[in-house]
Parts: sequence; structure tokens; C-alpha cells
Amino acid sequence: MKKSTQYAKPGEVERKWVLIDADGVTLGRLATKAAMILRGKDKPQFTPNSDTGDFVVIINADKVVLTGVKADKKEYWRYSGWLGGLHFESFKEAMAKHPERVVEHAVKGMLPKTTLGRKQATKLKVYAGPEHPHTAQNPVKITLEA
Repeated sequence: MKKSTQYAKPGEVERKWVLIDADGVTLGRLATKAAMILRGKDKPQFTPNSDTGDFVVIINADKVVLTGVKADKKEYWRYSGWLGGLHFESFKEAMAKHPERVVEHAVKGMLPKTTLGRKQATKLKVYAGPEHPHTAQNPVKITLEA
């Protein structure tokens, strides 16, 4: 008897909530783990063309760190589309203004650049402080090595 491959269907996926504390954790390692959970690659029923991932809540985004001299050299840029509309912002300036966006940018960069990747990115919730409004979902806490 021939066994067939089991594919996860979008309605049959059971989603959990995962809580990650970013206090003292390296940004890249945090983003890699969060992207893997959002895609569902840590589950046995992972299917590349469907959303099998879980919800991810990241707290203490303002305490994330970079290794080496990247904190001084890293820059984020955006372009308005107008002449002279290219704007740069250093990592330290970005962390002072909006640390949530820095973590979101890192995680979204590790997701697919498709409609499926954008759908998976909506399951990411990032907060600068230790408080979050998702306690009712009973998120499972994951610890990452600092």
C-alpha cells in the first residue's frame, strides 16, 4: 500500500500563541526564531504554500541588542518617491523612536515576499515594554539564549 503525503489545509490548522521576551537577545536570532514560528516550520505538518504558523508576541523590544559595532553602523532607509526624498535613520535613532518597528522590520525581512508572507506577518505582535494585551490567549513563553 502506497502512503501519500499529508498536506495541511488552511481550515484545519490549530494555532497557538507564543510569547518571546527580547530582553538582552540578539536581534537576528530573535527574528530567525520568530519567522520560523510564524511560517510554521517548527511543526510536523508544515506546508510551504499554506499558513500553518502560530501567533508570536514579542515583548521588551526596546531591550534587543546587536553584536559588534552594528549598533553604530546599521542604518535604515526609506524613499518617498520624490527627488531628494531618500531618508536615513541610524539603528540607535530608530530604537529611541520606535523599537517595535525595528523588530518588525527584521522579522518581515525573513518571511517570504508574497501574499502568504504578508498574511503570516499579520500574526506578529511586537511591544516595546513588558505589558501586552494578549494574556487572554495564554501564550506559551519561549526563552532564547542571550
